[in-house]
Amino acid sequence: MKNLTMARLLASTGLALAVPITPVFAQAASDQPAADGTSKDDASEIIVTAQFRAQKLQDTPLAITAVNAATLEARGHTDISQIAAQAPNVVLRAQPQSGGIGLIAFIRGIGQTDFNYALEPGVGIYVDDVYIPTLSSSLLDLMDLERVEVLRGPQGTLAGRNSIGGSIKLFSKKPTGEGGGSLQATYGAYNRLDVRGMADFKITNNLFARISGATKSQDGFITLLDYGLANPNSNVRANTNAGDGIERGTLGGRSFSAGRVALRWEATPDIEVNLAGDYTRERNEAGAQVLLYANSPATTPEGIPWLAGKNGAAVPFNCNFVPTTTRFQASCGTVPAGYDSRFINYANFLDARTPTTQAPFKPFAAQNRQNFDGWGLTGNVTAKLAHNLSATWISSFRRYKMQFAFDQDGSPVPVAQLENTLRHRAWSQELRLNGSFLDKRIEYTVGGFYFDGNGTYNARVDLNYAGLDFIHGPDSTPATSKAVFFNGTFHVTDAWGFTGGIRHTWDQKDYTYFRRNPDLTVPGPGPCQFFLGAPTAGPTGVGNSPNCLLLGLNNVTAQFKGQRTDWRIETDYRISPEVFAYASVATGFKAGGVNPRPFFGPSAGECSALPPGVAAPCNQVKPFNPETLTTYEAGIKTDLFDRRLRLNASVFFNKYDNIILTLSRCPGAPCLRPANAGKADVWGFEAETTIRPVDGLTLDGSVSYLNFQFTDTGTTGLPLTNRTPYTPEWNWSVGAQYDYTLSSQAVVSARFDGAYQSSVFSDAFNAPTNLVDGRFLGNVRLSYTSADKGWQIAGEVQNVFNKYYFQTIEDGAIPFGAITGQPGLPRTWALTVKRTF
Repeated sequence: MKNLTMARLLASTGLALAVPITPVFAQAASDQPAADGTSKDDASEIIVTAQFRAQKLQDTPLAITAVNAATLEARGHTDISQIAAQAPNVVLRAQPQSGGIGLIAFIRGIGQTDFNYALEPGVGIYVDDVYIPTLSSSLLDLMDLERVEVLRGPQGTLAGRNSIGGSIKLFSKKPTGEGGGSLQATYGAYNRLDVRGMADFKITNNLFARISGATKSQDGFITLLDYGLANPNSNVRANTNAGDGIERGTLGGRSFSAGRVALRWEATPDIEVNLAGDYTRERNEAGAQVLLYANSPATTPEGIPWLAGKNGAAVPFNCNFVPTTTRFQASCGTVPAGYDSRFINYANFLDARTPTTQAPFKPFAAQNRQNFDGWGLTGNVTAKLAHNLSATWISSFRRYKMQFAFDQDGSPVPVAQLENTLRHRAWSQELRLNGSFLDKRIEYTVGGFYFDGNGTYNARVDLNYAGLDFIHGPDSTPATSKAVFFNGTFHVTDAWGFTGGIRHTWDQKDYTYFRRNPDLTVPGPGPCQFFLGAPTAGPTGVGNSPNCLLLGLNNVTAQFKGQRTDWRIETDYRISPEVFAYASVATGFKAGGVNPRPFFGPSAGECSALPPGVAAPCNQVKPFNPETLTTYEAGIKTDLFDRRLRLNASVFFNKYDNIILTLSRCPGAPCLRPANAGKADVWGFEAETTIRPVDGLTLDGSVSYLNFQFTDTGTTGLPLTNRTPYTPEWNWSVGAQYDYTLSSQAVVSARFDGAYQSSVFSDAFNAPTNLVDGRFLGNVRLSYTSADKGWQIAGEVQNVFNKYYFQTIEDGAIPFGAITGQPGLPRTWALTVKRTF
């Protein structure tokens, strides 16, 4: 098997190097200035700091995609999730409606989908070298950036824990004191209105400031309809008056605003102080969502309706509420004329059930919203201590609050609805010493890192399908992480170097559970009457106390504590001025934690104490261990034919152990718990290219392949043929830009970007019901830039081929008979005017 794997790896290397015209990044370069004013050398020589020192991209021995501000603008990118389209083996998608405002991030099959603070991201997100610790605050706007660096593979020695898949680093533009600024406005489809601006100015001769801001608003593209009014002949009552019309609003609408103030103080010629503060406010609608499959009788164990119809009978949850036929189910309903059935939802965020003694806390209504308020302060001090020694101190404090609702059924039948509130604060400190000796033959970085964070998660969880309606939390998750690290490079010759790095990390995280009734009483004090012999229709039938299944889960604390050492060994050789090669072995890890959603607490007993074959509730307040990765990687970076062709390629083989996956199926009991799901071998290749065949024309693109193979899944029941979620086999992209200089020296630029991503699964248990189909998406942009670069007018069309596709699919077919999807935007247009002064 090992020989076969190595043969595949070598074959992949040959294939990667044989595709010089297949895709990737590098900023366009031509002998003439580009439309953004950069020269040939400026455009192709991006400087990165992935190894804590400034290096040319082509001299950095890492698989890295670097994108500068001009490229972000040329592609029309405005948030971090769009970057993945041109980066190989990277998947970045917005969270579905159930995840609020946040990011799903995977690199090389490693990442995380759950927003809960009990779990850690598998891709480290950094802004100005400050770690963003949660998925819920990582869907970042690309505001006033200098560049973005996407590092693939474990960054365990430099970026530390939770960068096991890789890191995405955003770097803001620093104040220069040179004066000037810009203001741009965009108007487009669905009443999109964006405004961005920045100003840079000098306060004193050595104190400079930069102010930037952005607002974005857009109407939702999923229309909410009142099912009863839209289908007056059905058995469903209307929730609104006929005079109000059948529309109840939309989903997916956004109202975003953010601002940032940065100061740079050159205290002395050897000391520079950078301070920044930022604030973000969002008042969005609930996430875009449509119902793809519905199948449930929608009654309690006694047959009491979740939704009583006009005649008093239960309204079944079925295909009548599926607006359009999908591969999961044929629609048997009727959408009113004039509406696109692919973008319709009948959700009302309401549970209007008649109360019972087992479910007395009705009715309940969630709000159609996704709100976010967050701010942060960052300090960065660099000091030159000697001609060969400098120090950097990075300090940060961040805090946010997010509120979001989720209607899990996409219909008036109240299968499940939740109202969530997350609060988080994080404080971090990092100190680095960068030095060299022997005339820079040896360069090194040594440092320490400290992180202290705490988050609370509070929710009204109304799950009729499970017979539960309770207050979750506020669950608290205090966590600390400490690390020391060293990274050094020995330049044996001017062309040949060795790098070694090591990092040791100490982690601790507590999780305290609170489970109460909506009136804030504690479930219990005894077990469900059903378990005591009462003649009820199961533990959630009438005759049981409300939420009695949650007995023993209030004010209970679990803890994870551990430490880990990561290392990296690398050698590189500059074969010629045009060709650079490297090979490395590196490790990384994602921190462990505890299960945040136990169905049963310690009072349920241990599964190991049950007789073989006996199915009964078991204690699910369980920790899980860190997942670990060892990566073997080789790569090559080239600039050929007078730098008209850039080709970077890499191959890798991963040993992936203790993989953390959220399991929705457990032997003998329901569950939704993170667990160490086994081991896998993962191998693949990546290639990126930029080609300038003639002056003014730039072609770019990327291609990647990933083979994921479980070698052991323990007792989880996961088939060895499964893959981790959001792990496509193939990614590829193509881009073309032509810049034409008019006689007036103004520049007209036309650009096309296309990206393909093969199918992925959204659940650890791969099934057709959670398969997200592959797709190819294309965007076009046409711009005019005046000769003095003072004005730019641009028009763009996103999703130019009007592809109907899904970002995510949530599979609840087995537990409650629903499958929902998060559609991407249909074809949209926008016009932008920018003034630079």
